[in-house]
Amino acid sequence: MNVNLAPLQNPTKKTPMMQEIDRSVATDLTQQVRLLCWVLTAPQYLESRAKHVHATWGKRCNKVLYMSSEESDFPTVKLNVTEGRDQLYWKTIRAFQYIYEHHLDDGDWFLKADDDTFVVPENLRYFLSQHNTEDPLYLGRRFRPFVAQGYMSGGAGYVLSKEALRRFVKGHADGSCTHFSDIEDMALGTCMETMNVTAMDTRDERRRHTFHPFPPNKYLLKKLTKSQPSHLLYEFYERVQGPGCCSDLTISFHYIHPVEMYTLEYFTYHLRPYGYKFRFNPEAALHKGTV
Repeated sequence: MNVNLAPLQNPTKKTPMMQEIDRSVATDLTQQVRLLCWVLTAPQYLESRAKHVHATWGKRCNKVLYMSSEESDFPTVKLNVTEGRDQLYWKTIRAFQYIYEHHLDDGDWFLKADDDTFVVPENLRYFLSQHNTEDPLYLGRRFRPFVAQGYMSGGAGYVLSKEALRRFVKGHADGSCTHFSDIEDMALGTCMETMNVTAMDTRDERRRHTFHPFPPNKYLLKKLTKSQPSHLLYEFYERVQGPGCCSDLTISFHYIHPVEMYTLEYFTYHLRPYGYKFRFNPEAALHKGTV
């Protein structure tokens, strides 16, 4: 079956209500909280994965870079690495070094995501707007064990403040951090702890998660099993299944297939139930100074 994966188009005629939404705080945050996104990809995944990131959430970053082992017209940035799961941490090190050298001033916060991660940049900017990028901060889905303060899931995506990026690059330059493991997210988390970068709690005010290392169906359906589901084994905080798992202002999901990218794009930006009000109004909270 052939599936048309063309990007969703915005409506050409906007109602007064839609125009009001377009002037929301999200538009202002785009300039106030500059988000540089870099996507970990490979030559064989440009057509099957990366182009769908580029057509959906990637265009909502202030700047987006696609990191690969080869340069291409996609475009991709060629890093001095080889491909393979055992090379993921080297790729991450080289990517952050490249960003530090060439794009440090192009963003306030630096998001790493996989090419099968779906991200809602507006929700991420809202969360980041409550923090200072000159503080050494590190954000994502917090896992344990291995690192005392926890480490952030690589698949769910994680964010470094500008100061955290500086410390990460410095740590690998002076030997404080090393490539001691092929496990990218745990190794980076170890470096963050070594360099005194704080692992942040990214749950919302109701203690619901915002970063998710698996698709929605892994969390939204509460499964009655005697043993703990494997996808919840590494959780730093209390394990939650069912609708209470996930924040209204969710930031990411991982292991998202291309068709699901466009499905989530539609649900996030287009589907609205008529006559309902959202449970939480972040714009009102910001204007009232309650966050």
